[in-house]
Amino acid sequence: MMPWIMVGLGLVILLLAGDALVKGAVNLALRIGIPALIVSLTVVAFGTSAPELLVSVNAALADKPGLALGNVVGSNTANALLVLGIPAMIAVMHTSLCKCRRSYLQMLAASVLFIALAYRGTFDWIAGLVLLGALGLMLGDALRNALAHRREVAAAAALIATTEEEVEGADPDMPWWQIITFLLLGLVGLPLGADILVDNASILALRYGVREAAIGLTLVALGTSLPELATTVMAAIRRQADVALGNVIGSNMFNLLAIIGITALISPVPVDPEFLRFDLWVMLASSLLLIPFVILCRDLNRIWGLALTLAYTGYVILVLT
Repeated sequence: MMPWIMVGLGLVILLLAGDALVKGAVNLALRIGIPALIVSLTVVAFGTSAPELLVSVNAALADKPGLALGNVVGSNTANALLVLGIPAMIAVMHTSLCKCRRSYLQMLAASVLFIALAYRGTFDWIAGLVLLGALGLMLGDALRNALAHRREVAAAAALIATTEEEVEGADPDMPWWQIITFLLLGLVGLPLGADILVDNASILALRYGVREAAIGLTLVALGTSLPELATTVMAAIRRQADVALGNVIGSNMFNLLAIIGITALISPVPVDPEFLRFDLWVMLASSLLLIPFVILCRDLNRIWGLALTLAYTGYVILVLT
């Protein structure tokens, strides 16, 4: 029972520390004069993926590559199926109105690149540089589009008064001591939570006779995807389908390119042959299931939500058995 409790504790520490790091980093960036737009594209994106990053790095350094890779692949599968499926069962998401086709195609390209590099057998420093280079190109493209959009908004007479956009966790009046406290809590809590989670997830894998990769693909991946699930549920309730879909697409790209890219530079990540036979293709297939909502402009209704959720449930059963 104790390993389960410790896994839960590790996840809680990771989520709280990740939230603290985002708040501290966002307000530090704004206080030293970095525009909110840049903060949204970089600091917030990196901070919300910090739990997955620390888990993967920690697992690779502890010679548990199955957990490291399973965390990323499992998180992307969970994002496409469960993180969109559950909110859709709560409220219909009008994805037909979303304009995220460009980002979605980039996510598919990142998935194909990731799978191609996996067939080299190991994510080494060369693969890490390739993934981070692709991330840089995508961030640059997103920045150009965001700046172009802002210029269009500023040119519209009715919207001239538009002010700096809101950023998650931003508080213009936050004192310096509080910013530093949030940063310290995040920087201390993330490695602590990752260490607790990785160690006890390995114990569970040995106890129940399943491969470490299976624990990474299910328990660890689902746990580190909780922030995305919470964000998407709230977006669905508020009828913000673009936020929900954008959250999943952005998170998946960052998982593939940044997390494994950084991890590979720190320590090589061998690829279990089972990933090449099954898990990577499930990840790609789950991403392709979004075509009706992004490319064909269909609404993500409750029936689709149930289908996606059941598909994820079936995948977890297959992995664990």
